[in-house]
Amino acid sequence: MELFWRQGYEATSMQDLVDHLQLGRGSIYGAFGGKRELYLKALERYAEDTRAGLLDQLSVPGSALAAVRALVRWYAETSLADESRKGCLMTNTAVELPSDEGARRLVASGLETMETVLTSALLRARAQGELSADRDPVALARFIVTLLQGIRVVGKTPVRRRFLDDTVEQALTLLG
Repeated sequence: MELFWRQGYEATSMQDLVDHLQLGRGSIYGAFGGKRELYLKALERYAEDTRAGLLDQLSVPGSALAAVRALVRWYAETSLADESRKGCLMTNTAVELPSDEGARRLVASGLETMETVLTSALLRARAQGELSADRDPVALARFIVTLLQGIRVVGKTPVRRRFLDDTVEQALTLLG
């Protein structure tokens, strides 16, 4: 997963995988079927790790809105701290492999999972009186998912500090 995340699908050769995994070519083909299948398994693992991380961050006791705000800030902070500027494997995949049906399905599922987890947190925030009743938790969750993915993309650029600081503060004002 780390190798694909750092280099991308196309730039990672079978020899890179052999060297990185310290396995023979035949073992990789036997266990996974090939580079594409291994990539999709790595993407599944990334999606599982991301889901678990989101649940951990958004399921904390106390203010649900504070947890959502902390998540947005965390995305910006980790994007700024990422010296290798890897970004998000899901977003990278969406850009690099837009016509691969398996990759598209995993990316869509990952985004929908993020939407579900965020919607749940925002509904909790509404129940806690932190989010007004006229705010649509699903639409806000979709906005935040898009924002988080944009943070990962901008985090790969030279202007990341300047853009991310302002973007996070503007986005957090929309949450109320």
